[in-house]
Amino acid sequence: MYIDIVPNRNSRPAILLRESVREGKRIIKRTIANLSALSLQQAEAIRAVLKGEALAPADGPFEIIRSRPHGAVKAITAAMSRLRLATLLDRKPSHERDLVLAMIAARVLGPRSKLATSRSWGHSTLGESFGVEGADENELYAALDWLLERQDGIEQRLAQRGYSRDGKKGTLQVNYGLLTDARGCPVSLSVFAGNTGDPRTLLPQIEKLQKDFALESVILVGDRGMISQKQIATLNETSGVQWISALKSGAIRKLVDAGCIQLDLFDERNLFELAHEDYPNERLIVCRNPPLAELRTRKRRALLGATVAELEAVKRMVTRGRLKDAEKIGVRVGRVINKYKMAKHVVLQIDTGHFSFRIDEDKVAAEAALDGLYVVRTSLPSEQASSADTVRHYKGLSEVERAFRSLKSNDLQIRPIHHHSENRVRAHLFLCMLAYYVKWHMSEAWRGLLFADEDRERLRERDPVAPATRSDAALEKVASKLLADGSPAHSFRTLLTELATIVRNTCRRTNADPDEGTFEIDTTPNAKQRHALGLIDALRL
Repeated sequence: MYIDIVPNRNSRPAILLRESVREGKRIIKRTIANLSALSLQQAEAIRAVLKGEALAPADGPFEIIRSRPHGAVKAITAAMSRLRLATLLDRKPSHERDLVLAMIAARVLGPRSKLATSRSWGHSTLGESFGVEGADENELYAALDWLLERQDGIEQRLAQRGYSRDGKKGTLQVNYGLLTDARGCPVSLSVFAGNTGDPRTLLPQIEKLQKDFALESVILVGDRGMISQKQIATLNETSGVQWISALKSGAIRKLVDAGCIQLDLFDERNLFELAHEDYPNERLIVCRNPPLAELRTRKRRALLGATVAELEAVKRMVTRGRLKDAEKIGVRVGRVINKYKMAKHVVLQIDTGHFSFRIDEDKVAAEAALDGLYVVRTSLPSEQASSADTVRHYKGLSEVERAFRSLKSNDLQIRPIHHHSENRVRAHLFLCMLAYYVKWHMSEAWRGLLFADEDRERLRERDPVAPATRSDAALEKVASKLLADGSPAHSFRTLLTELATIVRNTCRRTNADPDEGTFEIDTTPNAKQRHALGLIDALRL
């Protein structure tokens, strides 16, 4: 085949794709296609290819005028497509939906404020991928309002699929509650005023689960602060609700002092079940974790040692006359015992020109007896969950904690919140949850490439009381920082960085006119990148 350019007297030349064939003794031309719509430059390029010539030799006439990171965007957008996230948001295509999808992808790629996000569309192929290259921050704010209006419906579809606590002062606070499935995959998020205590956020979540998600039976797992005794009384009167929580240390101490918990029983096993009249219609599962007990003992000794050392220094100051006033001595001593949280174990005597102290060894011993001891309490009958499974369910709270850490950490950076209206704050938090939903599924798909433990079945069947341990294969990955094939193991973030080295190059002819067309060439992925992208393409709900 070849390109034949046939001149026309009064019009553009005809560009024909032809081949020469032999008929008997004659060689005739046969036209395969009329390519006259092409430019002469395009025709010459096709002619060169058909002749076997290189289209762009190393010293040829093309230049790269722009390069944008593309591989990480490709992985995220592919994951969102596999998760059918667009339909999850709204079945009807719209500009607002595209903007929300772009903000979710941007938060997974690298969280930043809405203003910074709107100015970063061209820093990668993200803006182009969602068709939002020209969108400014005001459009993003409007899209947040659009998202908040649809939160209830989105959460229902997700479910069908499946005060300042950090010491910061002088900033407004907001509480949010996250609901996940048993795997730790997020399905719903609720937002409360910053002065709302954890127990007060619980009952609205129960109502949401039963009414909005139409669940007839709910098993709620929460820690001791979330599911308090007052909440338990209400839950026990709520139809279709069972719960799993734990006793506080004071309640455990009463059981030990009353002889209900005999510590020598742990010589042969690490958990046993009992019933008690103070906890009617409940099962109490008593557990003891020796490594945890040893850790807490060491920590207490270290804190007591540091407390004693600093109190001795205060005592010397008083003895030398540098501190005389009783009030000033008290302030200095209070600073020490509050620093190490050991006030309950220290007996103080302060007077003008006098200071002495001693460690209350009886209290220390009483607390040490409970080291590593905890009691899981539940309304679940034994036929629904064995003692071991109940403890495993309680420890499953770690999956929710992992979700919270990811939301707060550099992965998604739910804070700082650059919004002031209540609805925008709610929408921002919900957007972050959707970004975590995408990241969670991507991390699961990439588990074999990351430092994560791949032996999930082992985690489900492990000793419920013993400290969680990683499989030998996972420990080897951490120690060597290599996968079984010898290639580097990654974190989620470094794997995205690896993929970002796949760039999209925009090219044109050297010395071309400004209005001449361009073409794009993507970097050819390496083996690791192809594997990572292939795993995303195979992602399933």
